[in-house]
Amino acid sequence: MHGLVIKNTGSWYTVLTDSGETIDCKIKGNFRLRGIRSTNPVAVGDGVTISRTADNTAAFITEIDERRNWIIRKSQNLSKQSHILAANVDQAFLVVTINYPETNTTFIDRFLASAEAYRVPVCLVFNKSDLLTSEEREYQQMMIDLYENVGYQCFAISAEKGEGIDSLRDVLREKITLFSGNSGVGKSTLLNQLIPEVNLRTAEISESHNTGMHTTTFSEMLQLPFGGWAIDTPGIKGFGTFDIEPEELTSYFRDIFHLSKHCRFNNCTHTHEPGCAVLKALEEHYIAESRYNSYLSMLDDKSTSKYREAY
Repeated sequence: MHGLVIKNTGSWYTVLTDSGETIDCKIKGNFRLRGIRSTNPVAVGDGVTISRTADNTAAFITEIDERRNWIIRKSQNLSKQSHILAANVDQAFLVVTINYPETNTTFIDRFLASAEAYRVPVCLVFNKSDLLTSEEREYQQMMIDLYENVGYQCFAISAEKGEGIDSLRDVLREKITLFSGNSGVGKSTLLNQLIPEVNLRTAEISESHNTGMHTTTFSEMLQLPFGGWAIDTPGIKGFGTFDIEPEELTSYFRDIFHLSKHCRFNNCTHTHEPGCAVLKALEEHYIAESRYNSYLSMLDDKSTSKYREAY
């Protein structure tokens, strides 16, 4: 029997079969013997083959279809393993906030670089625009201009007030979209606006630390009423990149990659070499310092094998 994994609670997987039935399954232990170095060898969005026991009391996932893409990050607890956020997606919506809480630009850039590595288009959704001061609104617009110039589609919305939601529906229609972001950025509130009947739990941010508190505890695919799927994922604090080699990193930063074609050396790391077009552009303010610093932080991860949870 074939189906689609629509929920992962850690030990159980809910599979929507091709015939429209939902079945709770476990995975066969041999998945962990096949070199899949992941904390979740089966991910939401996977196409799978399942089999039931002879007495029909249990079901097991026995095969995974080949994935066309996935979004992956380094596991927080096991540095040599990965955690797959979702598989076989058409795009990702990264929900960010200028404040309440503040989303770190390094976190944004790490997510974007990882998505580039696995061929997943990303839209940036700037939420809680209604809460911003005039100065914060200016900063938000500066951020939108920066990422739109790099080539990413951006939206400014207020999920709480329902402002800007209509513009998202057109982009989401008939697509499988991963929703991700730090805890507290309003991801669940946004999904409640898009799918009113789903009624996801929301929580206030911590007043003392201006950080979000987890409300989503597992990944789940939710059917959009206007066509398509949204994949809700738990809020994440850090985004440790996984399986990206230093010599590949440049190509995952669109702005740096565009400039790197003009560097004197083909293997330029854009850190110290003479004739480096990226360093020249940085000096002349043609690329944002925040983007360059994010690139350096990822290079540093590779040279020291560190996972920087602060990001």
